[in-house]
Parts: sequence; structure tokens; C-alpha cells
Amino acid sequence: MKAWSLLLLRLSTGMVLVLWGIVRLASSEAAQGLSDKYYWGLLSGDTIYTVLGAIEVAFGLVIMLGLWRKVTYPLQALVYGVGLLAIMQYILDPFARYFVVGAEHSILFFPSTTLFFATLVMLAFKDEDTLSLDARRENAPAS
Repeated sequence: MKAWSLLLLRLSTGMVLVLWGIVRLASSEAAQGLSDKYYWGLLSGDTIYTVLGAIEVAFGLVIMLGLWRKVTYPLQALVYGVGLLAIMQYILDPFARYFVVGAEHSILFFPSTTLFFATLVMLAFKDEDTLSLDARRENAPAS
């Protein structure tokens, strides 16, 4: 059961990266709006969106397959952690009463916490993720 749970976490957290990468690749307006609103415009520009989108799609696929987990899981935690920091005011004040008075509010930011913590679980139980390609490769008989 634990291996299947870790597989499902890996597939779902990786798929979010794939979907966000597709958003960056397919809609520069949406990517520009996200960058301006949550990342102070640091990730703006069509070339940046294309490069980041392609990297994000590839990264998500690698996560889903369970490849190079010693490197990709900490990187995924970093990606989701930075994303969480960018929206922390909405996490701390979901109804816009204290930190973001008068701003849009949404409890839909809370899944960002779940993605981050799911990645921490994946890191903690990496050795028990026996359905990953890494685990298959490590346990393959020597020829």
C-alpha cells in the first residue's frame, strides 16, 4: 500500500508541474499575469516562459517516472517551497482580513501546502518507493 501511495503522490505532484509548464508554453498572457502578480515580474518575457515551460514539463515527467530521485525530489521541494512563499500571505490570511485587505482571496491556494508537504513525504519515504524507475534500476539483476 505504501509503494502505491508514493506512486500516486509522485504522479500527482509531477503532473502539476507538467500542467503549469503547459500553461507557460501555451499562454504567455497567463504566464505574464502570474509572474507579475506573484513573482514581482521576475519571470517575465516570452523566451523565459518558453524555456521555463519546457523545463517544467520535462521535470514533471521525470518526477512522475521516478528518475534521479536523489536530485529531483529536493528540487521539487524547492520549486513548491518557493511557490508557497510567493503566496504565503494568502495562506496566512485566506479570507483577506489582515494581510491582504481588499485583495482577492481564495482558499484555492491551500493545495500549494499539500504539494509541498507531499514532496516532503516522498523524500522521507524515498527508499520505500519501489514502483519508481530508479528502484527498478537499482534492483535489476546484474547481467
